[in-house]
Amino acid sequence: MNQKERYYKAVDELFAKIRATQDDKIEQAAAMMADCVANGGCIHLFDTGHIINSELLNRAGGFVLMRRFSYNLNVDSDVRKRDRSAIKTDQEGLAMYALRSSGVLPGDVMVIGSVSGKTPNVIDLALACREFGVKVIAVTSVTYSSQLETPHSCGKRLFELADIVLDNCSPFGDAMLPVEGVEKPFSPASGLAAAYIMWAVANQLLEDLLAKGITPSILGSVNYPENVEFNNALYKRYENEGI
Repeated sequence: MNQKERYYKAVDELFAKIRATQDDKIEQAAAMMADCVANGGCIHLFDTGHIINSELLNRAGGFVLMRRFSYNLNVDSDVRKRDRSAIKTDQEGLAMYALRSSGVLPGDVMVIGSVSGKTPNVIDLALACREFGVKVIAVTSVTYSSQLETPHSCGKRLFELADIVLDNCSPFGDAMLPVEGVEKPFSPASGLAAAYIMWAVANQLLEDLLAKGITPSILGSVNYPENVEFNNALYKRYENEGI
């Protein structure tokens, strides 16, 4: 079997495992989102860089109602370089400030994507959402994350803080394929898995919303000129109706 065929096989097995183990959780996540939207809430996506933010937002054939959530701290301190190694700099508590400064409201749903599920900003946001009354859906690797420790003072990982955990079934270290003659494994699973899971959630969400009598806005391709105006009308609809 050549390398490409090994890759195809690994991806087929990854997707089969997701279907076998995550289908109930995918339905639960969609139901939570549908209830949120039906009650006037919003769906927020926060990702550490492994595809969710790029794959699901502003895509032809995708929802308008899934929206990016991000935050950062900009500091202007133009002094000489000094040793700060002994000073705690993980910014715990910043996420709550970000939530209070944002359009997020209690009753909303926050989807947090993090393969390792251990970084302080991810944990801080999950904790802040729980305190703020926002439901958390995690997209993470339980196998990977459970073998790691978080530097966050609470000591918990993302999968231990979420209301619903969507396990992307990635192996420890993320890469799927050991290759003879290459020092490290190749081909990470998490991006493919996250996209596969979240589009499954989206399809179930569409079905659930239609069952509630809610027809959500779905973007058309701007390569058809008429869809530019069509999509702009959908964005205005979202601002007014949340769908």
